[in-house]
Amino acid sequence: MLVNISKTHILISFVFLLILSGAIYTYLENITIPFSFCQPCHENSEPVVDEVEKRVETKHCPHMGVGNLKMKAGLSYPQPSTMIGRTDVNSVTNWNAPLVWEGTFDPVVIDDIYRRMNPRVAVVVLAVGKYTRFLKGFLESGEKYFLVGLRVTYYIFTDNEQDVPNVTLSEGRKITILPVPSAKRWQDVVLSKMKWATVTIDKQIRNEADYLFMMDVDSVFHNRFGAESLSQMSAVLHRGYYKNINRDGFPYERRPESKAYIPAGEGDYYYTAAVWGGYLEDMYRLVKYCYEQSEEDAKNNIEAVWQEESHLNKYFLYNKPAKVLSPEYLWSDYDAPGSDIKLIRISQLVKDYAEVRPNGGH
Repeated sequence: MLVNISKTHILISFVFLLILSGAIYTYLENITIPFSFCQPCHENSEPVVDEVEKRVETKHCPHMGVGNLKMKAGLSYPQPSTMIGRTDVNSVTNWNAPLVWEGTFDPVVIDDIYRRMNPRVAVVVLAVGKYTRFLKGFLESGEKYFLVGLRVTYYIFTDNEQDVPNVTLSEGRKITILPVPSAKRWQDVVLSKMKWATVTIDKQIRNEADYLFMMDVDSVFHNRFGAESLSQMSAVLHRGYYKNINRDGFPYERRPESKAYIPAGEGDYYYTAAVWGGYLEDMYRLVKYCYEQSEEDAKNNIEAVWQEESHLNKYFLYNKPAKVLSPEYLWSDYDAPGSDIKLIRISQLVKDYAEVRPNGGH
């Protein structure tokens, strides 16, 4: 009799635990917990490039809420299809990251998702010497097309503060001017940008932004450049090489003496350094990497063939971007787009390099 009672008690206890577990699971399922890329996540995701140092400690997690893809009820948009889409281009990389083209996302859906998150976005541009003339067009067009409805701060590095134009900005958007010295070579300008960005992120931008984009100021926005561009790290395909079928044709740094060296037979894509962005801390790590590797090259009396762009491509080869943006996200007025480019979101201007660069076009 005692044995039977014990078995009954065990069975009742087991059933009770099952019911209790189900109730707890149901309760937790109904709780909204923000997705967080916090300290433990970053500690387990260090870059594999040997030269990259560990990221610095931060006072807060800048990514709280990112990844919590909530959309308001009643939003009207076309039903997505698993059978219909772009067939003329590839829309996914071989590491299963999105490769973003017009027609591969719904702007109504993705904008609503990110506006609910309300992230702060920093845009770092360099306007040194005669390049201040491009600020007006960049800023005015950016206010029409760049991350409309999100909070944006344009951080302008310039040696001519008085030439920064007075541009009307939308609510929640502002300009911060950061003085920097002039340079004698355009190569020094682009390399120094990595140094200035590293220092400024560390001292200031870290407390003011969740995402950061590095952009070239000699560009104008022509169409929507929206929330579909946001990710942990977004790289842009260079318009001149995105159709290459042989990776050895990419203009990587091929000299082993440089820290940007990529051996023949290796490579995914060739990315432009004129537009790239991502989470603030991940961008800080990448910008600092480009700066430090350039400094190491300088100590060895070598300069990477395409300066910071060479180091950027080295980094992205071994630390894959979470999202790859098509050349829509940086075209050039020098080139006519092919049929695969349905629209141009931002484009570099035609200019006389010999006239605008401090050491001419060389």
